[in-house]
Amino acid sequence: MPHSDRETLVSSSWLADRLEKPDIHILDASWYLPNMNRDGQAEFGAQHIPGAQFFDIDEIAELGSPLPHMAPPVEKFVSRVRAMGIGNRDQVVVYDGAGIFSAARVWWLFRLMGKSNVAVLDGGLPKWQSEGHTITSTPAEPATGHLIAMHQAHMVRDAQQVGQASENGTAQIVDARPLARFRGEEPEPRAGLTAGHIPGSRSLFFKDLLNDDCTMKTNDAMRAVFTAAGVDLQKPVITTCGSGVTAAVLSLALERLGHPDHSLYDGSWSEWGAFDTSQIATGDA
Repeated sequence: MPHSDRETLVSSSWLADRLEKPDIHILDASWYLPNMNRDGQAEFGAQHIPGAQFFDIDEIAELGSPLPHMAPPVEKFVSRVRAMGIGNRDQVVVYDGAGIFSAARVWWLFRLMGKSNVAVLDGGLPKWQSEGHTITSTPAEPATGHLIAMHQAHMVRDAQQVGQASENGTAQIVDARPLARFRGEEPEPRAGLTAGHIPGSRSLFFKDLLNDDCTMKTNDAMRAVFTAAGVDLQKPVITTCGSGVTAAVLSLALERLGHPDHSLYDGSWSEWGAFDTSQIATGDA
């Protein structure tokens, strides 16, 4: 893996060397699609990295929205994170049980709220365990932290903004779902959604940015993946997926590559796929 970076990605050895430091806060952000038949919170209760706390993306969300795990109001985010003992100066490391999957979503949420010293654990819990690092079932007992959020509106896009980008090409829309779902050849895991993709969007399956062990590829390899998908890394990018989770893996990769202008469509296909079919494309883009 390229060098560890406190603002994007750190290795398991980097975290193991700092596990006891008081300014390191570890979050288990494990979350799974319904068809994956896994329960992130239950798995956390059975085993997790020492000192970790569970970050429930379905609860730390805008519960008044009909869409799944939309970004929460600033006040709610701050309240939940302070209760975890996290302050502005603290380093946050986020991981999940799939390798790199839902952890990137929580990384993006912190960045959306203005906190930059947050990193995803490369390879997640599987790599941590494969290297023989300690796991536990003992819950953490945090003190109250002092976090002040500064919402970064440029990091998120809504349906109207994505529609404008789709129509006039002001930003490239890059879809992290599997190619078969992008093409409409495979049904969506959520009921009631039309199959297909946002007109003009490009397909880049998030797993193409990962190695076989679910660690992130080198910057050069990721840059080649974006280029092969038809993405111009000199132009703005909006990432999207099924519900704004794996889109954040693309956002994390873009941040690793130093891309200065990327945002995430929070409603993603959970919103767009419920629209009239005239706004949906199928086949290659």
